[in-house]
Amino acid sequence: MSKLLIVESPSKAKTLQKYLGNKFEVLASYGHVRDLIPKTGAVETDNNFKMNYAIIERNSRHVDEIARAVKKSDEVYLATDPDREGEAISWHILEILNEKKLTKDKLIKRVIFQEITKSAIEYAIEHPRDISMPLVNAQQARRALDYLVGFNLSPLLWKKIRRGLSAGRVQSPALRLIIEREIEIEKFISQEYWTIHLDSIKSKNKFQAKLIQLDNKKVEQFTIVSKEDHENIVGKLLLESAGKTKVTRVEKKQRTRNPAPPFSTSTLQQESVRKLGFTTSRAMRIAQQLYEGLDTGNGAVGLITYMRTDSLSLSNEAMNQIRGYIQSNFEADYLPKAPIFYKTKSKNAQEAHEAIRPTDISRTPQSLIGKLSPEQFKLYEMIWKRSLASQMTPAKFDAVSVDLAIGSEANLFRATGQTLIFPGFIAIYTESLDDASNEDEDSLKLPPLETGEILTVDKIYGDQHFTEPPPRYSEASLVKSLEEYGIGRPSTYASIISTLQDREYVILDKKRFMPTDVGRVVNKFLTEHFTRYVDYDFTAGLESSLDDIAENNKEWIPLLKSFWDDFNKTIIDKSNIDRAEITQEAIHEDCPKCSKPLFSRLGRRGKFIGCSGYPDCDYTRNVNGDSSAPNEPVLVCKDPETGKDVLLLVGPYGPYLQVGAQEEDSKKKPKRVSVPKEISLSDLNEGIALNLLSLPKELGLHPETGKKVIVNIGRFGPYVNYDGKFKSIPRSESIFDITLDRALELIAEAIAKNAPLRVLGNDPEENLSVEIFNGRYGTYIQKGSTKVTLPKDQDIEKITLEEALILIANKEASSKGKKKTVAKKTTVKKASEKKAATKKPAAKKKVVKAKKV
Repeated sequence: MSKLLIVESPSKAKTLQKYLGNKFEVLASYGHVRDLIPKTGAVETDNNFKMNYAIIERNSRHVDEIARAVKKSDEVYLATDPDREGEAISWHILEILNEKKLTKDKLIKRVIFQEITKSAIEYAIEHPRDISMPLVNAQQARRALDYLVGFNLSPLLWKKIRRGLSAGRVQSPALRLIIEREIEIEKFISQEYWTIHLDSIKSKNKFQAKLIQLDNKKVEQFTIVSKEDHENIVGKLLLESAGKTKVTRVEKKQRTRNPAPPFSTSTLQQESVRKLGFTTSRAMRIAQQLYEGLDTGNGAVGLITYMRTDSLSLSNEAMNQIRGYIQSNFEADYLPKAPIFYKTKSKNAQEAHEAIRPTDISRTPQSLIGKLSPEQFKLYEMIWKRSLASQMTPAKFDAVSVDLAIGSEANLFRATGQTLIFPGFIAIYTESLDDASNEDEDSLKLPPLETGEILTVDKIYGDQHFTEPPPRYSEASLVKSLEEYGIGRPSTYASIISTLQDREYVILDKKRFMPTDVGRVVNKFLTEHFTRYVDYDFTAGLESSLDDIAENNKEWIPLLKSFWDDFNKTIIDKSNIDRAEITQEAIHEDCPKCSKPLFSRLGRRGKFIGCSGYPDCDYTRNVNGDSSAPNEPVLVCKDPETGKDVLLLVGPYGPYLQVGAQEEDSKKKPKRVSVPKEISLSDLNEGIALNLLSLPKELGLHPETGKKVIVNIGRFGPYVNYDGKFKSIPRSESIFDITLDRALELIAEAIAKNAPLRVLGNDPEENLSVEIFNGRYGTYIQKGSTKVTLPKDQDIEKITLEEALILIANKEASSKGKKKTVAKKTTVKKASEKKAATKKPAAKKKVVKAKKV
């Protein structure tokens, strides 16, 4: 009896084949196999929201391979990922097999496993189930909603703002978050305030206290707001102290800090950004590699559980294993008496899965040194430590708070300190925080003090402060906010962030998101005219409805109808908005040339100030106030190698750096390098400039071929170059931070993309390989430089080498015939030109000028 197991990724298939051996054939679908047709009518809103799917072209050959394998199999197990997307992929595969009439008399079941281990796989196969239609319908509803928004709102943006823009059901509220934070920052007015401090001495030990009460009144943040106030108060306190201060209160207590729960998708992304410096997309990509299986010496093995989950819970088996590890490797105080259970606090959480954890806690990070790439090792180590720490005892601190009086108890200073007395989970792992202060809370250790004790005053002084605006969102803090608002799903956060950057709605500046001019205009349009659809509560409410569908508590068609009726009406109502109303706004200033009103407008290169009298008046200036003028080079620094000036200029493709000026009598051009869009010109300094001028830069040698791997910046942005192959570096990644391992990943992607679909063999006469490729215009056969396009309905698996050689021979013969014809025509043309040259030139016609009247 033949059995077939279908998964999503080829690496996962490879790992599973190792466990299942010859009992099963394991094939990969390579992700989604069908999607909505990419044109109007994919979702028939007037036909009960019928969804029209088509097989994804790049995966059609994998679908054909699965179909052939199903024909030969008695049992088919659909083992795609254990989430809504995975459930939908299994359903789509089954639908395709039903259409091909391949499912008759076959056992077809759905199996899921949270981890790729032998026991989990065997258990899943022994306990199969049917496809869950509530999960499928929840995914279909999400896909339909995204399509209806994107396919109807994006064309409106093209018409009213600029071609190539897009709006998304989840992407747009995320953009709104970033822009609202930027507006907060712009409107922020910094305020001055002062804090007063007292340095006291006991037995040569100096410690600091802060003024909390002045003349029996509590000292607030803005109690002291000027240098003059501060000087008066410090002078008064110095006089009253007479060099002494009295201890009026000493309070000692023990406090504890509990460990963080094991990782969910969201917290894994946040910690990967904060601790490891990854982007969210890179973190998810590496986590997928750890989940699907890596060779650790004895074949591929899945190292972590499924990485798309909202859950913070651990299975009983995992919890017992972790507790057993703690008991064996730590003192008894590090193991709690009972297991620790966690529950998520995020909105719309789906807790059907486990938290992200190692598949085997005894597989320590140290045991994997040299077997994983540096990035894989860092992520695995963080997951392993967090999982272990989550089941350890709390850390214990001795905390002390002391009040010191000056003159009388009307003026009080307070000193606080704490000492770690038992590390507990901190011995393994501590969680990072967004925008955390750099102060070490364990650094202040107070000497032993008693109430009524008199101490010597070392000094009383003030510190000046200014309030600061809220920080811009980082990837970590944006993910945290999206989760708190209930916008999107953790598995979609990385793609949301990538889309915002790809559309150039935001840029990363010092690892913080800044909105672009285009992003601001798009957000203004959406918030003013499609307010409901960028509303945080409305977006979160839709997510809750999708969860209800997944849990079989709500029907999906009525949800789509309710959404579409209102959304379509809004689209129709807003189609007649004047473009100028969206892309320009008055700045309440008159033109210096013609006195007509000036407007802020969106141009091809961003916002600029223009006259409302255009085209009669062509006055423009940039938003910073400089009138339009020829671009002048700006001196950035000196090149340490040549001593020449490093100049910043702007060309037709954007800003660039140039070493020295172009010499008039020299044909040799000075060295130039483009400035990437991610680098703000206002932040361009000597360090960044010299880093850019160091390009192209060699990262190292390819471990298999020994050839150089180089990074550089070209006309279309940063890229990796290896053996004549080029791969763009994603905008979310810095060219200065990219490692050799990451560059090798990008190269592997480029090679895989250009790999042949089939290698038919070698031409026996010329010894050239004959291969089938997938190209821009479909599949084609190639031998050397000859390419032959194949018909769309051609089954590439049935083509033989002999048939391919005949097609190539016909193409070459046809090409030779054309060349002969062209050569003949060229000869005739040259002859006619020679004949024409012997003719006498035609007489010039007289030109009669009109007389002026």
